[in-house]
Amino acid sequence: MDDGKRGGVLLPFILVTLIWSSTWIVIRDQIGSVPASWSVCYRFLLAGVAMAIFARFRGVSLRIGGAGLLFAGLLGVAQFVLNFNFVYRAEHYLTSGVVAVVYAMLLIPNSILAFLIFRQPVSRAFIGGSAVAVAGIILMLLHEYHAATVRPDMVLLGAAFSFAGLMSASAANVMQGMEIARRLPMVAVLAWAMLIGAAVDALFAWATVGPPTFDLRAGYIVGVAWLGLAGSVVTFPLYFTLIQRMGAGRAAYTSVLIPVIAMLISTLVEGYRWSALAIIGALLAIAGMAIALRSKAG
Repeated sequence: MDDGKRGGVLLPFILVTLIWSSTWIVIRDQIGSVPASWSVCYRFLLAGVAMAIFARFRGVSLRIGGAGLLFAGLLGVAQFVLNFNFVYRAEHYLTSGVVAVVYAMLLIPNSILAFLIFRQPVSRAFIGGSAVAVAGIILMLLHEYHAATVRPDMVLLGAAFSFAGLMSASAANVMQGMEIARRLPMVAVLAWAMLIGAAVDALFAWATVGPPTFDLRAGYIVGVAWLGLAGSVVTFPLYFTLIQRMGAGRAAYTSVLIPVIAMLISTLVEGYRWSALAIIGALLAIAGMAIALRSKAG
C-alpha cells in the first residue's frame, strides 16, 4: 500500500475502530429491558432516517433503481438484521468482551470469501500475520471462557450466536466488493439497507416477541442514539469505504483491535481484570495486525 493510499485509509480506520470499540458496552446495556429485536429495529430505523437525511444534504439521490434496491435489501438483511440480531442475543449469554473477541475473527471469512469470489490475492505475510493475530485472539478467548460465570452450555449457545453473526457480517462485507456496490452511491445504498433492515427487524420482532416496547430510561435512549448515529451512520460508510480501498480482509483488521480497546474500556468502566493470557493475546493480536497490514496483498 503506497503512502497516499495509506493516508487515505488511516483516519477512517482509526475512527471505525474507536467508535465500534465503545459500542460493545453500550449494546450490553441495551440487553434485558427491551427485547433484542426491537432494540436492533430502533437502532437502524434511527440510522436509516439519519443516513437518508445525510444523503439528501449532500445532494445524493436516493433513487437507486430496482437492482439497487434489491442489493440494498440483501445487504440490509445480512448486516442489519441477521448480524445484529445474532450479536444482541449472543450478549445474553456472553460478556461483551467474549463476543468482541469472536468478531475479531472476521478477517478469516472475509479473506476466504474475497479470494473465492473475487480472487483477491492473499500474501504469505498476510497469512502469517493473520495466524499470529488469531493465536492472540484465541488466548484472549480462553481467558474470557475461564472467567465466564454462566453455564458451559450457555457459553456454547452464545458462541453459536456469535459465529452466526460473524458469518452474516462477513457476507455483508464481501458484498461491498461487488460491481454494483462500487457503481451506486454508498450513502444511498446504506440508507435503504438500514431502512429495509429496520422494517424486517420490526416484522421479526413483532412475530417473535409481540408489539414494540421501549425503555424511557435516559441510558437506554442515549444508547440507541449512540449506536444509531455514531455506531452506524458515521462508521458504516467509513468501513465500507475501507473494504473497497483495502479489501475485505484488511478492513476486517479493525475487528482485531476492537476487542483489545473494548477490554481497555471495560477495565475503566466495568472493572475488567487482565490476566497473563489476556495481555499476551492482546500483544499478539496487535503484532499480527502490523505484520499483515505491511503485506502488499490481502
